[in-house]
Amino acid sequence: MELMQIRYFLEAASTKHMTNSAKNLHITQPALTQAIRRLENDLGVPLFTAKGRNIVLTEYGKYLQKKLEPLMAQIDDIPEQLRMMVALEGETIHMNVLAASGLVMEAIIEYKKEHEDINFQLQQNSESELYDIAVKTKLFYQAVNEENSFTCAEEIYLAVPRNGKYKKRESVCLDEVAEEGFISLLGSREFRYICDRFCQHAGFTPKIIFESDNPSAVKNMIAANMGIGFWPEFTWGSIENEHVRLLKIEEPVCQRDIIINYNRNKMDSQNVIDFYGFLTEFFKCRKLCSMQPASQ
Repeated sequence: MELMQIRYFLEAASTKHMTNSAKNLHITQPALTQAIRRLENDLGVPLFTAKGRNIVLTEYGKYLQKKLEPLMAQIDDIPEQLRMMVALEGETIHMNVLAASGLVMEAIIEYKKEHEDINFQLQQNSESELYDIAVKTKLFYQAVNEENSFTCAEEIYLAVPRNGKYKKRESVCLDEVAEEGFISLLGSREFRYICDRFCQHAGFTPKIIFESDNPSAVKNMIAANMGIGFWPEFTWGSIENEHVRLLKIEEPVCQRDIIINYNRNKMDSQNVIDFYGFLTEFFKCRKLCSMQPASQ
């Protein structure tokens, strides 16, 4: 199959109309029809069948469309990825932030005060390998074999309303809350996966009753006695809410690792290395300075 044939086929499969497809492709209808026929001959199967004035995909056509669409999307992304690779040579530090985004933003703000000429571009893409610095998270017992990496352990607490049955509690076993409704921070897929594993280890699947991409909304819902939620030790900041407290989870061990690593993508990676050093120290200091006790 030729790349042009694939593009013609996917366009026809999308519009299901040869004339409209030819217009969109800026070619004549006979040229499009001939290209589709050649593709069918090469593959030895019919891809379309007529239906009135339109066309519909055969089962072979549907299968081919399903297989080719993601491949074509990847091919179409290559020029942008190449442009990004060129941009990596400049004064921009490209970051892939999959965890602790709030703390990372605080670090960037502090760094920019002394380094105004350094720019940052952030993405959240677990599949991307095009970055200077990545911040991600893993379960504490998962091995990390990456060069140029820093790991910071973080305990996970249970945030609960400061009333009722939790009023005098300092700690809890996770299986005690199996019937509770959980409030979760939406969008943190890696952290959500980690917390789900904790619950699975305790013998239950958490019942998610509310999700939000706003940590303040999560705190407010817990404070309103609407449910409970997991809360990282320091990367999400302190609770700062008199109606919410943090309980230490006695069983199972609820801990994650924050991993920061950098790539040497540039001829001169000094800007990346400098910020990597600043960022890792920022995380170390925040962990050491965290005064958030589990009984808050």
